[in-house]
Amino acid sequence: MIKKLLPIVLILIFGGAGIAAGLILKPEPKEAHAELGPCGDDPNAAGKTAKKDTHEADKPEAPEDVSFDYVKLNNQFIVPVIKNDTVRSIAIVALSLEVKLGTSDQVYAIEPKLRDTFLQALFDHASLGGFDGAFATTENLIRIRRSLKEQAVNVLGDIVNDVLITDIARQDN
Repeated sequence: MIKKLLPIVLILIFGGAGIAAGLILKPEPKEAHAELGPCGDDPNAAGKTAKKDTHEADKPEAPEDVSFDYVKLNNQFIVPVIKNDTVRSIAIVALSLEVKLGTSDQVYAIEPKLRDTFLQALFDHASLGGFDGAFATTENLIRIRRSLKEQAVNVLGDIVNDVLITDIARQDN
């Protein structure tokens, strides 16, 4: 009887301990952080000037007249990497598009054609050895992005500002 009750008791004890630890270690809500300055001081205190948030200071200044939407393509792209007529690995790429403000519906309306052209560009990149070795180097990622942006502009026109590689991985066999 004790052998049957012991696992249940242990599950209840450790489950309760996990819940308690989660509640104790839960971070403060963001609203509480927004009231304080970057050093934890009150920016509205008398005699002190409000400082810029350190994250805002690191961001490059963008032109004020240009705004963009970011459109995440629904599914990842799976590209086989073939050597000597056998699949040696699979590259998995997730993409988003930076487009002019208010044009995200146009991207979703033509997404199948866009995915087709992106797959063709990624297959071409794989056939040229782009996913071999150190495939995530800066030069290699710039080459992929440039090719994908060219294809996106061919399909969508000038509403595309950039193609963003949000995730890239390779699974070797």
